[in-house]
Amino acid sequence: MHRKGTLFLAALATLAATAAAPAAPEAPTAALAESAPTGFASVNAWGQNGTTGGAGGPTVTVSTADALIAAIKTTGPSIVRVNGMITLPDGMYDVTSDKTIVGVGANSGITGGGLNIGLPVSSVTSPPANAVHNVIVRNLTFRDASDDSINIQMFSHHVWIDHNDLSAGYDGLLDIKRGSSYITVSWNHTHHHAKNMLLGHSDSNGAQDTGRLKVTYHHNWYDRTPQRNPRTRFGDPVHIYNNYFFDNSDTGPACNADSGCFIEGNYFEDVEEPMTNSYSGPDGAIVERNNVFVGDTGEPVTGGSVEDPADYYDYTVDNPQSVKDAVMRGAGPGTIGL
Repeated sequence: MHRKGTLFLAALATLAATAAAPAAPEAPTAALAESAPTGFASVNAWGQNGTTGGAGGPTVTVSTADALIAAIKTTGPSIVRVNGMITLPDGMYDVTSDKTIVGVGANSGITGGGLNIGLPVSSVTSPPANAVHNVIVRNLTFRDASDDSINIQMFSHHVWIDHNDLSAGYDGLLDIKRGSSYITVSWNHTHHHAKNMLLGHSDSNGAQDTGRLKVTYHHNWYDRTPQRNPRTRFGDPVHIYNNYFFDNSDTGPACNADSGCFIEGNYFEDVEEPMTNSYSGPDGAIVERNNVFVGDTGEPVTGGSVEDPADYYDYTVDNPQSVKDAVMRGAGPGTIGL
């Protein structure tokens, strides 16, 4: 059904196309951001009370690669303000616990390298005491990463990825894997990239991932990203609400390998297959509720049972008819008054 070879060529053509996506409305002057995350990053679990990042620690402003690398790996809580676009050497750079990494204004961020939030890969199957935790990444632009733009791995927990613009990476724009959990991904704009967001390392990684990978995706703009919007394995529930999916030439959320996705209040426009629980590999489960499907959008493929996110946290679902406008106005950097 998915016509993978044809779709791969179509994805490349999409990335090369010069036709413009819908123009974003002018951003409002008032800040749109929450002061704390909604969703799984807000849950008290694994010895962590919500996600506060570097609150209570010193603030440092960085404008060079060396200063940024040093600041994000320093032990202890701190707030790292990224001033301007910083070019990192190719590679992934480790972020330690209790950090807030935030861009100054609308035009600050990282090119070349990417952020790694997690310990080195190992075969352990339960969260270690020193797992990276309590990290916030906000208001940044990520471009041209040599690997992932942001990688979260090895039981990292309580991470909030909010109001960023991510595009033109090499591998994933935002990958979450290997037992990581209690994460919120909100108000991000992703574009000009094929492999967007992966949740779960592989179909064979159930020992680390089963019972974990609890992630909330809300108010993100999946802007002509062909696949992995997200692609999920093992996480249950994965909560996907109030996102705007535009012209995804392969699929929107693809929930496989015993993952369970609760998909509600989203706006799908010109998405070939808006959601599926039988994309590739073992099937997952999808509960679909109150989504909008417009334009040249296919039929959702759903089935199975999923835990209700409301059992974990309180949240409010916006009217899905308003989601396109709200997300285009608010997603990405420059709208949160920093």
